[in-house]
Amino acid sequence: MDNLVMATPEQSVTERVERIAQPTPSIEPAPPLTFAVKNLSIWYGEKRAIDNVTLDVASNAVTAIIGPSGCGKSTFLRALNRMHELVPKTRMEGTVLLHGEDLYSRSVDPAIVRRRVGMVFQKSNPFPTMTIGENVIVGLRLNGVRNQKFLNERLEKSLRMAALWDEVKDDLHKPGTSLSGGQQQRLCIARALAVEPEVILMDEPCSALDPIATAKIEELIYELKARYTIVTVTHNMQQAGRISDYTAFFYLGRLIEFGPTTKIFTNPSERQTEDYITGRFG
Repeated sequence: MDNLVMATPEQSVTERVERIAQPTPSIEPAPPLTFAVKNLSIWYGEKRAIDNVTLDVASNAVTAIIGPSGCGKSTFLRALNRMHELVPKTRMEGTVLLHGEDLYSRSVDPAIVRRRVGMVFQKSNPFPTMTIGENVIVGLRLNGVRNQKFLNERLEKSLRMAALWDEVKDDLHKPGTSLSGGQQQRLCIARALAVEPEVILMDEPCSALDPIATAKIEELIYELKARYTIVTVTHNMQQAGRISDYTAFFYLGRLIEFGPTTKIFTNPSERQTEDYITGRFG
C-alpha cells in the first residue's frame, strides 16, 4: 500500500507511473562486529579510569581512540585483551564480547584472550637476549610449538606481513635490538602476528618514531586491516585521520563521541570533540 499514489487531475499518466516506480531507499547494512563493549567501567583502586563506556568495534577496520592524556584511552585498549588486570587492585564492571563471546567469563583463560588479541606497545620492546628470528617466533615456542619447518614458515610469513622480510632476511641471527627504531616496531608487529591473533591492539605505535618510520607503520596498518581488526590509540590527530575508519573520542574516562572518522573530523556532533580536534583544548 505504501507505493499507492493519489493522482491529481493535473498529473499526466507518465508522471504518476514515474512516482510509483521510484525505488525505496536502501538501508546500509551494519558492519560485522569484532567487539561489543557494553557499560564498561574500570577502577584502579578508588580511581575510576573508565566510566560506563558502550562501544562497538567493526571487523576488518581501523578504530582510532583519541583524547587528552589521562582520559582512559590505554585502559580501554587494554581492557580488550584483559591486560589492565596486570595492574594491582583493578576492578571492572560491564561486558566485553569478542565475536559474541564474553571475555570476562570465569571459564575464559586470560592467557588465551591475550593470544587471540595481540598487543603492540608504544615503545618497541624486542627481547634483547634474542635474535631477530627468535623474537618473532618466541610466542609460538612458549605455546609448545617445536616443529622447526613450521616455525621457519611462520617466521618468514610474519616478517613479510610486517613488511620487514626483505630488510632482515640475511640478518636473522643478529640481535633484535640491532635494528633501527622503526624496524624494531615492525619486528614487534611481526611477533604479534606470528601467533595469528584475531585482533591487533596498538598503543601509540608511532609516538617514538621519525616521520619516515611512521609512514611505513601507517602503510602497514592499512594493509593489515584486510586480515585483522585493528584498534589503535594515538595522540596524533593527523594520523588518526589518515589511518582510521572509525574514531572514538574519550574525555575523563567517558566516551564523548564515536563514529566514522570522516564525520568525527569534519562534522562532529559534540562541541567537546570539535574543541579537541581543532586544538582549543587538550
